Amino acid sequence: MIAKANLISCNFSTLPHLPLKNQNSRTSLQPHNLQLTLLPYRKTIATRFSTCFKTPLFVKTNNTPSLKCSILHICHSSMNQENVKNEKEVENGNGNGGNERDWTTSILLLLLWVGLMYYVFFLAPNQTPSSDVYYLKKLLNLKGDDGFKMNEVLVSLWYIMGLWPLTYSMLLLPTGRSSKSKVPVWPFLILSCFGGAYVLLPYFVLWNPPPPLVEETELKRWPLNFMDSKITAAVSLAAGIAIITYAGLAGGNEWKEFYQYFRESKFIHVTSIDFTLLSTFAPFWVYNDMTARKWFDKGSWLLPISLIPFLGPSLYLLLRPSLSTIAISQNPVEPK
Repeated sequence: MIAKANLISCNFSTLPHLPLKNQNSRTSLQPHNLQLTLLPYRKTIATRFSTCFKTPLFVKTNNTPSLKCSILHICHSSMNQENVKNEKEVENGNGNGGNERDWTTSILLLLLWVGLMYYVFFLAPNQTPSSDVYYLKKLLNLKGDDGFKMNEVLVSLWYIMGLWPLTYSMLLLPTGRSSKSKVPVWPFLILSCFGGAYVLLPYFVLWNPPPPLVEETELKRWPLNFMDSKITAAVSLAAGIAIITYAGLAGGNEWKEFYQYFRESKFIHVTSIDFTLLSTFAPFWVYNDMTARKWFDKGSWLLPISLIPFLGPSLYLLLRPSLSTIAISQNPVEPK
């Protein structure tokens, strides 16, 4: 595998062959289907989050030629051999920390989720339950024109919440999936259309990187081809700009009315907290995806921008390199 070989390509055909200290070690590169995998740099994995931040995404394609010694010389050193050994041990789960997991973050996220659920069901204001049902029917277009004008800020919040599940789907597929856990991400993404961050938080608790291998054919099929599309990202960003602009142009009375709704309505109160949670966790997943795509050096300036609710992560999704681009850039040119 390319990522394990630690290759130094020598462009001089007259260089002598370097003897291998261990004849049993694998030095040939075998073609595989395109696979996306995060290979750790270190032998010990301190936390599951540091795994993603320190591991680039290596792409292997079936166009990668088998490199012969007469064409490409593989320069070995004791450090390279140790790195290969460490990577193999971590991949197989035999290294220090290969089967270990730091549950601190998971426990904290679980406590946060439990606290939020308790607040939503028992402590959130609920002074206007009948009005909440009316607002929901109006937002779902189940009520006809009865002369009542919906609050513009509330309408904007409702529609922007409909875009968040798409944004998180584009961030979590495929770099937010778990290879060390049998829990799939797609049920949480689907349910997030109804429950938002309250549904995604349990997956954050169970998330255990790195992501599983991805076949070349999977990148050309639904849903990865749709989630990685620049058209999808552009439409989502344009819709977000229009919705937020609509809310921003609302008058001061509209915002005062919305604040009053927030203090009295359980539906609006819980939805506003949901929006805040989604905006808070999005920069982390932007960083996770950026690091996995080996784009941190060029795209790190987007991290502060990702703190802008919805617009920041959406801008990153539009500018990030596609998975097909990564495959092309890392596919070595076959020597003549």
